[in-house]
Amino acid sequence: MKRLFIVKLFLLLCVQLVTSAFAQKKQFQVFPLAFYNLENLFDAFADTSGNDAEFTPMGPLQWTEEKYAKKIRRLGHVLSQLGKQYSPSGPALIGVCEIENKRVLQDLVADPGIRENNYQIVHFDSPDRRGIDVGMLYDARQFELLESRAIPFKMPEKATYVTRDILFVKGRLSEETIYIYVNHWPSRFTADSWKLRGQAATILKSSVDSLQRINPDAKIIIMGDFNDDPVDKSLTKELGARVKKQDVIEGGLFNTMYGFYQRGIGTLGYLGKWNLFDQLIISSPLLNADRGKLRFWKSEIFNPDFLISKEGRYKGYPFRTFSGNSFQNGYSDHFPVILYLIKEIIN
Repeated sequence: MKRLFIVKLFLLLCVQLVTSAFAQKKQFQVFPLAFYNLENLFDAFADTSGNDAEFTPMGPLQWTEEKYAKKIRRLGHVLSQLGKQYSPSGPALIGVCEIENKRVLQDLVADPGIRENNYQIVHFDSPDRRGIDVGMLYDARQFELLESRAIPFKMPEKATYVTRDILFVKGRLSEETIYIYVNHWPSRFTADSWKLRGQAATILKSSVDSLQRINPDAKIIIMGDFNDDPVDKSLTKELGARVKKQDVIEGGLFNTMYGFYQRGIGTLGYLGKWNLFDQLIISSPLLNADRGKLRFWKSEIFNPDFLISKEGRYKGYPFRTFSGNSFQNGYSDHFPVILYLIKEIIN
């Protein structure tokens, strides 16, 4: 009888421990924020600048309305998949680059794949010599837009040089104010183009510093195609983004993508080499947030099998729209990246 009592007591304690463990299990809301280089999302109409001549029916790419519509459908499908494993609503916001104008974003958000999200658009025309801009889509059910503006690129020693503006957005996510910078830094088209990216980093850092002087606890997300890897000088020195959490000081910046780079995982491939130009960088308050506040969980490179080329010159790399002048009916030459913010639900 005594032995039976001991066995029952042991089982009762086990049940209590299991019940207690489940009762203490934390619950979180998950908020995906994404960035995607859309690879030359041009419409099929010639504009007055002539910068888009390549992307017209008579141009070398023979860019027709039919091809444009196919690309819109492809991109809509990708955006419809982002972050869905953790949040059925999808991304609260999506930064984008390599877009010709606001109209292409209007066509994109109207695509059946993402139409139900009713994404709103933030966009300003940039003076870029190729006629491409940056922009942002946001789900107004999740994100409230408070302010937006373009931060122009200026370099006194190259006064005539023009490129993409940096897009600044302030808004409310889950009752908290966050600040977004969407970037597309100068490309690697000349041997000294690193100076241009260094200047872009300096301009961005100046804006971040000004914001933090007003609000030291500002929750900042910097996203974009930086045309540099996480270890390059523009990001580590000029911008000051640390690649290890333990090195991030109060008010500092953390590059959430370095772990992928360290493992040889990239977002685009060129000349037999992976690069990780598409990055997500956060300010320290997102690393050290109080319980029940928005904080960083993890980042992700979205690279499912359907986004990968299966053959040809770019086999194993992102499934792009063109190979040379040959239409591939792909998606983009970059993979999207996703930042996950979480907020503990406190009952």
